[in-house]
Parts: sequence; C-alpha cells; structure tokens
Amino acid sequence: MSDYKAPLADMQFVLRELAGLDDYAQWPGCEDVSADLVDAILDEAGKFAGEVLAPLNAVGDREGAKFAGDAVTTAPGWRAAYTQFREAGWTGLACSPDYGGQGLPMLLYTVVSEIWKSANMAFALCPMLTNGAINALMARGSDALKDRYLPKMVSGEWTGTMNLTEPQAGSDLAAVRTRAEPQADGSYRITGQKIFITYGEHDLTDNIIHLVLARLPNAPEGVKGISLFAVPKFLVNDDGTPGARNDLRCVSLEHKLGIHASPTCVMAYGDNGGATGYLIGEANRGLEIMFIMMNEARFAVGLEGLALAERATQHAVAYARDRVQGFDVAEKNGARVPIIRHPDVRRMLMLMRCQTEAMRALACVVAAAHDRAHHHADAAERERSQAFVDLMIPVVKGWCTETGIDVASLGVQVHGGMGYIEETGAAQYLRDARITTIYEGTTAIQANDLIGRKIARDGGAAARAVIADIGNVVAELLASDDAHCRAIAPLLASGADAMERGTAFICAQWAQDIRVAHAAAFPLLRLFGIVCGGWQMARAALAAQRLLKAGEGDAGFLNAKLVTARAYADQLLSQAPALGHAATSGAASSLQLPEESF
Repeated sequence: MSDYKAPLADMQFVLRELAGLDDYAQWPGCEDVSADLVDAILDEAGKFAGEVLAPLNAVGDREGAKFAGDAVTTAPGWRAAYTQFREAGWTGLACSPDYGGQGLPMLLYTVVSEIWKSANMAFALCPMLTNGAINALMARGSDALKDRYLPKMVSGEWTGTMNLTEPQAGSDLAAVRTRAEPQADGSYRITGQKIFITYGEHDLTDNIIHLVLARLPNAPEGVKGISLFAVPKFLVNDDGTPGARNDLRCVSLEHKLGIHASPTCVMAYGDNGGATGYLIGEANRGLEIMFIMMNEARFAVGLEGLALAERATQHAVAYARDRVQGFDVAEKNGARVPIIRHPDVRRMLMLMRCQTEAMRALACVVAAAHDRAHHHADAAERERSQAFVDLMIPVVKGWCTETGIDVASLGVQVHGGMGYIEETGAAQYLRDARITTIYEGTTAIQANDLIGRKIARDGGAAARAVIADIGNVVAELLASDDAHCRAIAPLLASGADAMERGTAFICAQWAQDIRVAHAAAFPLLRLFGIVCGGWQMARAALAAQRLLKAGEGDAGFLNAKLVTARAYADQLLSQAPALGHAATSGAASSLQLPEESF
C-alpha cells in the first residue's frame, strides 16, 4: 500500500491561478483570507491526512465497522483519529464563528475536504454529513435549536446525519411514510424506519443529531407534505449535556462492496412510543430545507470521485515505478524495466493524472463561484455566480464520480493481475468509488437535474453563459505563442459547439418530447463535464505559459501542466463531438425498442 501525499503544489496553483484566491481579501467577510493562511492550513491538513488518516484506510477496509445489539463499534484507530481531528478544529473550518467555527470560505474547505477523502474516504464521510446538517440548521433552524445543537456539532463533539431513504421509497421521497405526531410541549413523536444512514450509529461521539424527513398528520400527499425534524440520539439537558436516550436505534448494518469502515445503518424510530423530534423550519417544507444539505452533499460526493482518483493515481504511479517487467520496446535486448517505461502504462497514467487535475480545477472554480455568490459586493456578480454554481453542481457530482470510477479502474489495470488481489490495495479505491455515482442521487438524477432545473428552466441561459466564457478562452489559446495552447484551441472549440447543440436540443425537446430529452440527459452531462474540465485545463495551460514567460514559479511543474492540459485535450476533449451526437441524435433510438423486447 503506497503512502498518500497531498498534491499541495497543484492545489496551490489551482487556488491562485484558476479560482482567484487573491481576490478574496477584497470581499466582505473574507478579509483575513490570504495565501499564507491557506498554505499553512493545507500544509497541516496534508500532514494530518498522511500521518493519521491514510494509514487507517486499509485497516478500516479490512476490519470494517461492527454491530452488536444496537451499538456500532468503529474500526481500530478510528476513535483516536477522530478525537485528534476534532481537537484540531477541522470540523468547524467553514462554520460560522457565532457557534465556534472559523468561518473560512468554501474554496478552502473544498481542497481540505479533498485531502481527507483521498486519505480515508470512509472516515471523511462522518464530518462531511455533520457539516451538511450544521448548514441546514444554520439556514432554517430556530434560535433555540441552533443554540442547543450547533456549538457541539461545530466543535465535532456531536455529529449529524441525513435521514431520507426508506425501504419502499428509494430516491422517490414522495413515498416517505415516517410519521411525526405533534405533542403538547411543541415537540413531535417520530415513528418509522430509514435505510442507508451513513454514520447513523457509532462510538466516535456521545451524541448524534439526526435530520429526519417525516409526514405530519393530514399533510398533503407527495413531496409537498414532507417536514424536517432534528431527532437527537440523546435528548439534551438544560445544561447542554446529553440526557435520556431517545427512542431510536440502529437495527442493522449493511454489508457493502466498499467503504467498509463507514457504518451504513438501518435506523428504527419510535419502537417504544415515538422518538422525540423538533421541527426545523416550516411544516411541509422539509424537502426544500433538506435540499440545502443535499446540494452541498452532492458537491461533496463529487469531491469523493476526485479524491479517490487522486489516491488511485498516486498508488498506480508508485507501483509502476517499482514493478519490473518486460523490456523497453525500443531496446528489446536491454535489461528488464519498470512498467512505467511501457507506452500503454504511460498512456493510462496520463489519463489518470490529467482527468484528476481537470476535476480538481473545475471543483475549485465552482467553489470559488459559491464564495462570490455569498460575499462579492456587486449584486449582479453574486447572481451570475450563483447561476453558474447551480448549473455546475450536477456536473461536478455526476461527472466527477463517473470519472473517479474510470480512473480507479485504470489503477487496477496498471497493476495487471496484482490489481485484482486485495493485498495491493488498488481494488479498494475502485470498490470505494462505486457508491459515489449512487450517493445523493444517481448519475441519472443529476443528469435529469441538469437538463430540467438547470437548462430547460432558464431556456439555456446559464449554459450559454458558460459556452461564451469557453469561447473567450479559445480566443486566448489561438493568440498564444505556445504550441500546446494552440493545439488545444480547436478541440475546446468543438467541445463548446457540442455543448451549444446539446443545449438547444434539450430546450426544444423539453416542450416537444420530454422522454427524448431525458434519454439525452446522461451523455449531455458527460459532455458538459468533459468540456468544462477541458475549459479549466486550457485556462491552466494559459496560466502556466504566462508564468513561464515571466520566469516565475517552478518551471518543471508548469511545463508538466502544459503537457497534461494538452493530453486532456487530445484524449478527452476529442470525445466531445461524439458525446454531442449521442445526446442529440442517439436519444430517440434508445427509446425505440419495445418494452417487451428487453
């Protein structure tokens, strides 16, 4: 098992050259954000991830979480690592200072989150969900609920969960049956069962705050009749300490393909009369509130695809350097060589690296837009940035997770037969990655969100704004005196053209034949991801060339960035016209076979 080393050089390049870190100090609420502060935080995060979290990754995969009675025991080393994580203040990095957080921007939280997820995805799921629960409570919770729960959640002393799915419902939340009965004291009695609850029970903290979707009596049918409740594992005393055990319990753990150390729980509420819960926000608007948490979780799961791709790439490179097999094809009578000398292994490693860099760049640019939408002084810029974030959330989630699986699979292939053997560790990244395209809505759900809520709803305006920005980058590439930049230009331009055709197709089909529009959704999402990733790699190439001409930065790193950007264009952007054809011309044919013929 190779060591994990946080890719700080690439992160710092992306933050400064693509995400606009230097602009942050000009925005209200971000005055203290500086390059020195960011570098210090990334350095500490990298050390903690490499020294504490990464060594536990294989342990957690091998040992898993254990269930006995209604208690869950985490893998060896988990509790000590979580205590260190909490005491270092990592949980509150991006949380409000009003409740003990550090109030740092999403951009910084994004790169730090990638580090945790690369080092140990199963561990990172716990603080990820806690952060989402914190933000949902911050957005819609009453002052009393915030005061009761947020200080301990922000400090990491308590964790949080998201309880949506039920056995009969799956992704169809309109079918939720969990009930909430109002009580005289203003609380509610919650009864029902939830499945797939990540860290629904564990031994890391002395309380867990569950955010639970349930129906009030006489609530409207469907999604308009769902409310959201805070349901603590232990009721909270007046002095803030955990009190009596609430009527909820874990009844089993799922046996999964991957992320074995992350307990995925079946939760029962109200077996003995009803669990006490507290309404968050307005009645019957729970799904609206939950989407605050869900959208953040979708972005966070997209980061999991990126993070596992980074870890799989590091692992594959280390193996390719050490594994001696075969001869150099140009020197057949020479000595046997490490497999990194074989052209096809190099091809796979380059595919892994350039896609990972593209995902990181796009995720950070989206995170920076989120920060602009919340902090920029100009209202028009805030609105434009939010439109971009809304458009890109399903792309980051869908494309990065699908690509993370592809990259992890290539990592197994680099190892050859040894990749299929668990002891090498390559298979774990593929197994862990497989859930990411399902978490928080499958790729089809993300694609449907992209075409419906994000493209058809505004007539393609936000998508065309991105296409225009890509066109500006194409013009810069054509004006460059660098051969790599000029070679990228026509490939990026053809990708933008495919995006434009796809956008127009969706807008037309949404009114004419919505089934055809939905059949086009997945290839269109993949098209958007590949082209937007290429857009950021093209910007990276231009920035690298500018720095090289100015004699600034690490020349080796910058020249490598030019090569990876060119490789991405040659290998990935070249696929854009075909994906555009699949979306616009292939959608109808996928629906033509009669149902009984399958």
